[in-house]
Amino acid sequence: MLDEVERWLARRSWTVRDRPPERLLAAKRDTTVSVVLPALNEEATVGEIVAVIRRELMSDAVPLVDELVVVDSGSTDRTAEVAAAAGARVVARDAILPRIPAVPGKGEVLWRSLLATSGDVVCFVDADLREFSADFVTGIVGPLLTDPSVEFVKAMYDRPYRGGSGAGAEIGAGAGPGPAAGAGSGGGQGGRVTELVARPLLNLHWPLLAGFVQPLGGEYAARRTLLERLPFPVGYGVELALLVDALHTVGLDALAQVDVGVRLHRHQDERALGRMAAAIYRTAQVRLSRGHLVRPRLTQFERGAEGFVPSTGPVDTEERPPMAEIAEYARRRRVA
Repeated sequence: MLDEVERWLARRSWTVRDRPPERLLAAKRDTTVSVVLPALNEEATVGEIVAVIRRELMSDAVPLVDELVVVDSGSTDRTAEVAAAAGARVVARDAILPRIPAVPGKGEVLWRSLLATSGDVVCFVDADLREFSADFVTGIVGPLLTDPSVEFVKAMYDRPYRGGSGAGAEIGAGAGPGPAAGAGSGGGQGGRVTELVARPLLNLHWPLLAGFVQPLGGEYAARRTLLERLPFPVGYGVELALLVDALHTVGLDALAQVDVGVRLHRHQDERALGRMAAAIYRTAQVRLSRGHLVRPRLTQFERGAEGFVPSTGPVDTEERPPMAEIAEYARRRRVA
């Protein structure tokens, strides 16, 4: 198994420099590319991300991205206004497939985005990135445009931790540079959800995926024909689920990763990390044994006036079916 992972790393791990934009444009031909930014209260960062993509990847000189959509999942700040002003098409989560009531969660937004976009290749980018580089898009889209055998590509990166006391890594955190990664910038700091939950789960239960540097990263691209066949957990488990299900659907050699440099984003506190970790564990558990019943709740503690007080809430476990099974989506695909 180790030899197979090492062979995969040698064949399917690249850097963004391996495929310059001119090579991608030459390979793009009739393939269309959609970029989706799932957003919830990201007015501080979403505008710059949209502006960079519009300026560097949607110009007459570099027409790499055909569609840029921000799916707003109920922001209470100016996220939608800022994104639209920067040049994105903004779609409200609840306006997509309204006959099915929306539920909170990142996976819900990503699932619905398939109905709000039309690209042959769909690229997801988190909306909280700072100092955003177009490399995040060109890096993960590149293999899909230049190699027809590749179906799913994740970004890998250094992730320097820049938080204060009590801050930690959020869902996209990971373990630092991969086999082809560049400068050491403290990428291993802060990736607690990845290192303490996701990586052990993958190594123990899906060892073929042990080579992924950032298995929970929010920047990845895939062919629509693959994404529409996969179920989407509605919450934090979506990244792990898509990676595992893609492995079982198209095989290891159709998966790849690309080093895109450095990822800077906001961090979450330990309680949020606990909820993420529980959701990821439950997502893995569902995939290991669909019929195994476990009480999907998480108890955490806060200190009150008279000691520690328990707070118990549900772990998000709901999953949306493959989009190909949704009648509205199937009708649209037939018309197209």
